This record gives sequence, structure tokens and C-alpha cells, in this order.
Amino acid sequence: MKPLDTEWLSRIGYQEAWDLQKRLVREIDRGERSDTLLLLEHPPTYTIGSDRHPEHLLLGPEELERRGISVFQIDRGGDITYHGPGQLVGYPLLYLDAIGLDLHQYLRNLEEAIIGLLGEFGLSGGRKSAYTGVWVGDEKVAAIGVKFNKARTRRGFVTSHGFALNVKRGVEREGFGGIIPCGIAEYGVTSLESLSGRELDVEEIARRIVPHFRKVFGHAPAEADAVRRETRLRS
Repeated sequence: MKPLDTEWLSRIGYQEAWDLQKRLVREIDRGERSDTLLLLEHPPTYTIGSDRHPEHLLLGPEELERRGISVFQIDRGGDITYHGPGQLVGYPLLYLDAIGLDLHQYLRNLEEAIIGLLGEFGLSGGRKSAYTGVWVGDEKVAAIGVKFNKARTRRGFVTSHGFALNVKRGVEREGFGGIIPCGIAEYGVTSLESLSGRELDVEEIARRIVPHFRKVFGHAPAEADAVRRETRLRS
């Protein structure tokens, strides 16, 4: 089994996290670093993926400034989504060997790890055939958007970006009301707290998702995960 380095970064600005991903992707490509899963929260942020539908952002510059929401056009797939406090963001940086490579299966595996976590709360997570992400009924609880970076030193890809799981109640209203999330107008957005009726901590959910992630992707188990190491990584 491959090793996996799991890192809990607490709350970190979007640009800093994006720059960190790019640096770690290069290190993994060169074989200088193991597969890595970054787990964190962002301050209020809208990100617009490569589908580029700016009309799905419903707020003007003045309202964005008033609400303190940053906007980034980024290099992952997909449309617009929201990141903010109370949401667990996961950035898996994994080397995918060209042998037996199935990029679509990678997306399904991300969904499966989140579905496994939902099962711990007695929730039946599922998929919708036309969309990526994880749903409970007709409400999305986790969005997924990734980039496959072509490896320079090996045959294959190194992944970046990843998933955003709504944990705290209120996340679905505070940020998603200003956009058409992922361009999907016909379905709603929910959170793990709203679905479970329990008060939850984002860092605890970060720890609980890691074993599901390791199982789905075939990484070696560890005694403790999501350990705070931001000083080492962010230096």
C-alpha cells in the first residue's frame, strides 16, 4: 500500500492554498513527496472553474465587498462554487500512474469516500448521473472539482483541487445564495449538520473522513490523521 501524508491546515486563504498545491504537485511529480491530502477551511470565497459561466455569480462587486467574499477564476474543471467557514475542503494531491488509468473512476472514488463518511451518520449519500458530487435526495452536500496535472518526470498525472463538504448548518445559505452552484438551478444545497441534526466540528469531520479516503484509494492506514502541521508546510 502507498503512504499518504494527511495535513490539517485549519483556515487558510484561497490563494495561499492554491500556491501550496502547485508546489506540492511539483514535489510529488519529482518523487520528492508522498501522496498528500490537504484538509482545511477557507474564508468566504467563490471559485469559477474552467466552464467559465460568470453569469452564475449573482452578486456585483459592491455586494461581494460588503459580504467579504473573494472571487478566483481557477484551473479546475467545473463551474462556480462557494468555499467558506463551516465547510471541509479536501485537496488530494495524488500521483496516478498511466497504467490502468481511469480519470472518471478517480471522481467516483472521491464521491465514494464522502458517501462512506455520511454512512457513519446514518445518511444515505448518492450520485446523480449528470453531475459530479455527493447528494442526499435532491440536495447536494459535497461538490467536487479537480485538475489532472500531466506529470513531467513520470507517465501519468498528479491530481489537485478536490472536494468541498458542507459541514456546519448555515453554510448552504450564507454563500450559495449568491450563486447558481455549479450551474445547477433545479436542486438545492444542504449540510451535514442539517441532515444529521447534530452539532459537528469541521476538524473532527476531517479526521473521520481520512480512513474512508485511505480505504477507497488503497493507501496504508495510520494511527492518527489530519495532524496540524501548517508551520512545516507553509514555511
